[in-house]
Amino acid sequence: MTRVVVGMSGGVDSSVAAALLKEQGYDVVGIMLRLWSEPSGDDDGIERVAENKCCSLESMADARRVAAQLDIPFYVVNVEQPFQEHIVDYFYDEYVAGRTPNPCLRCNRYIRFTLLLERALALGADYLATGHYVRLDDDPVTGKRRLRKAAHDEKDQSYVLHVLTQEQLRHALFPLGEYTKEQVREMARERGLFVASKAESQEICFVAAHDYRGFMKRYAGASGRGAPQPGPILDSAGNQLGTHQGLAYYTIGQRKGLGISAREPLHVLALDPARNAVVVGTARALEREEFSVHSTTFTSGSQPQEPFRAQIKIRYKAAPVDGWVRPLKDGHARVRLSEPQRAITPGQAAVFYGGSAADEVIGGGIIEG
Repeated sequence: MTRVVVGMSGGVDSSVAAALLKEQGYDVVGIMLRLWSEPSGDDDGIERVAENKCCSLESMADARRVAAQLDIPFYVVNVEQPFQEHIVDYFYDEYVAGRTPNPCLRCNRYIRFTLLLERALALGADYLATGHYVRLDDDPVTGKRRLRKAAHDEKDQSYVLHVLTQEQLRHALFPLGEYTKEQVREMARERGLFVASKAESQEICFVAAHDYRGFMKRYAGASGRGAPQPGPILDSAGNQLGTHQGLAYYTIGQRKGLGISAREPLHVLALDPARNAVVVGTARALEREEFSVHSTTFTSGSQPQEPFRAQIKIRYKAAPVDGWVRPLKDGHARVRLSEPQRAITPGQAAVFYGGSAADEVIGGGIIEG
């Protein structure tokens, strides 16, 4: 019998994924990752320990209960230290450097599909399955694994999985790619899974109360890393309009909370680490059609040698835009969009779609400017 490890979170998606795979005849094992969470602190006079929302005690109990209901083994694996090193430290350092990271990208690359996959293979599994909404198949010409968008755009999660390699994709299963969220909830209800109506979190898992600014302040002290430093707010001509509290507390496109007044609304256009400056301007100045990316990955395993046309997403929730990608040396590429887009943000990923299937993930890279 083919064994598959399911990464369980205590939510409806991973629970239904496990149920479907068992019904299909797989030998299913559930594993939940114990991720890093903030240690106790008393910054407001109250001693507490913040729970990581992906592995809270409640979620762990829910996952264990679902596993018992499905009659599958269930284990918890502690990856707190590598999660802090690869995800949390990176998140903090990127914000301090004036970039806006997407921690889910690195978690999928370094935690789920590296550490958890290694554990799955060590247990004799052939596959690692998750509750992500994406599809996999084989290219009819090359035979390589293709990562494709979910059948329904509203839940497609291919953006955060574009970093996966051919080796990782060969060991991956995504049972939910053909379904809508409501269909998944209905399947959970039909199977009597108590998590059928459980709410899902859209927040960063290790940031309490969706307050990343508060997290940045706490982590600066707790980790001994350099705290964000105040600096000038400049217009495009270099005139100082005010003072910011630290680059980490601002994002491209931000309009509120700047503490400055002008005849027309001003937005954050750029975060300049060299000058420790926030550069502001009008909404019109936010629009761009060309930018560079670094750390490119290509799902096929090989970088295209010539410029190629693609549908390009500049952030997770953005609609794809037609454009061209010109691969360069050392994992860089130049991207040109067919129409300008607002708030193209360094640190976010630009993901390229197209290929032999229109909804195939070609690859992507991290926006740098």
